[in-house]
Amino acid sequence: MRALTESSWPADTSRPVLDISVGELLEQAAAEVPDRLALVSVAPEREARTWTYAELCDDAERAAAWLLDRFRPGEHVAVWAPNVPEWIVLQYGAALSGLVLVTANPALRGPELEYVLDRSHAVGIFFVDSFRGSDMAALVRAALPAVPAVREPIALEGWLGQVRCTAKRAELPDVDPRSATQIQFTSGTTGGAKPAVLSHRAMVTNAAFVRDRCTEARAATFATALPLFHTAGCGLAGMGSVHQRGTLVIGEIFDPTTMLAAIQNYRAEIFGGVPAMLHAMLAHPALAGFDLGSLKVVMSGGDAVPPALVDGWATACGAVTSAVYGQTELGPIVCQTRPTDSREDNLFTAGQPLPQVEVSIRDPVTGAVQAVGVEGEICARGYQQMIGYLDMPAETARAIDADGRLHTGDLGTMDARGYVRVTGRLKDLIIRGGENIYPREIEEVLAAHPAITDAVVLGLPDPAWGESVAAVVRLDPAQQSPASDELHDYLRARLAPHKTPKSWFIGESWPMTALGKVQKFRLRDQIANGELRPL
Repeated sequence: MRALTESSWPADTSRPVLDISVGELLEQAAAEVPDRLALVSVAPEREARTWTYAELCDDAERAAAWLLDRFRPGEHVAVWAPNVPEWIVLQYGAALSGLVLVTANPALRGPELEYVLDRSHAVGIFFVDSFRGSDMAALVRAALPAVPAVREPIALEGWLGQVRCTAKRAELPDVDPRSATQIQFTSGTTGGAKPAVLSHRAMVTNAAFVRDRCTEARAATFATALPLFHTAGCGLAGMGSVHQRGTLVIGEIFDPTTMLAAIQNYRAEIFGGVPAMLHAMLAHPALAGFDLGSLKVVMSGGDAVPPALVDGWATACGAVTSAVYGQTELGPIVCQTRPTDSREDNLFTAGQPLPQVEVSIRDPVTGAVQAVGVEGEICARGYQQMIGYLDMPAETARAIDADGRLHTGDLGTMDARGYVRVTGRLKDLIIRGGENIYPREIEEVLAAHPAITDAVVLGLPDPAWGESVAAVVRLDPAQQSPASDELHDYLRARLAPHKTPKSWFIGESWPMTALGKVQKFRLRDQIANGELRPL
């Protein structure tokens, strides 16, 4: 391809979009390689559970029949669980039955769960009884009165036994690949969490393109503990493995010992994880005792991959890096580096755009395409972008312009080769260990505390997590000043643990723009310079 003269990459149409549904993807794989190992579920202090493609497809088809006894095609059902294998059976069963799966972070607390169920129009919820000390079943029972549309709460413990006693149906619904398959909650380009509706063809094709750029080897084994509630887990890892007729080895939770053992025991060629996971595994005290010789590629995204990780994995086992960039609204990956790219490109760029997507860098104000190397907003247009935000036409119109381009809210540059470098964020978002955290949500909860009159939440650099959450609070002089431990407990009771600030500061006033918006970068400078008093 000729060198670019402006920051606009035309869609590469040399590879076709895969016009198949998620369910068809699994059925095709099971027909081709029925006896190949499809899924391995690992967890600390538990024997692995395994499925061949024939077994996984059989469970999925019976799950589809079970679901159709209770739900109608097109209805929305939520899943609120960690990476248990039943999650994957449900995903394919829902796809085969024409249901739309709503994915919920298992770390959510009561009010957050109610919001997801209500906003997504869920009529059912699948859940585990407990997770990391949280009584999930009790939280579901407490949430149901606030979301009367949910008519079926279903515990995943014992569910697979019911499924396997269900007769298959002679015919399942015809599922349009362009129709919705999942609803995933995301910040979008502005504001708080929004329900992004993703199509079958978007998720299947994107997973295929990412996996094929990662490795040309067919039937590769992919080990990961990426969360299934995110497109990276259920899409890139899960559907990508089925596309290549490979084996997915998935950790129920992220545990460094378990995942290192999984790479060793199942001879995984690829590991997928956010930088925080990669750091924890490299820091394992017994790292040298694991045989990681099979590992060829480490795929990472959600945050910048620091040089120490790229070099650390190369030293540990000779694995090279493939970095990905995107967002949930784009199914989710737009750009990706190749394992054959230079160390510099893997460290400092997000790679070139994937096939079938047009990417451009545009002036955030005028929308004009920028010259090569000039910073602007990263925009994308292609098959994989979301159908829209559910029942939020105004928000959808703000994210997708009149020409059909999705505005990511991220700043970046593009060089003459089409390699994209992410330089910052227009949107107010904290990325902690690859997990998106929306400051406005935390700020609103803090502002409801009787001793706080105002709060600003921002991200601070963190060597292990990429960013950590910090809060600057303005206190009511008429109230007794709370300790940071009290505010920590206050938030833990209302929000997921990863949203709780690590550090707390007292502010008397905020630095503002002329339009009255808080200048968070100045607050970061004040924190770095010791100008704000810790709480």
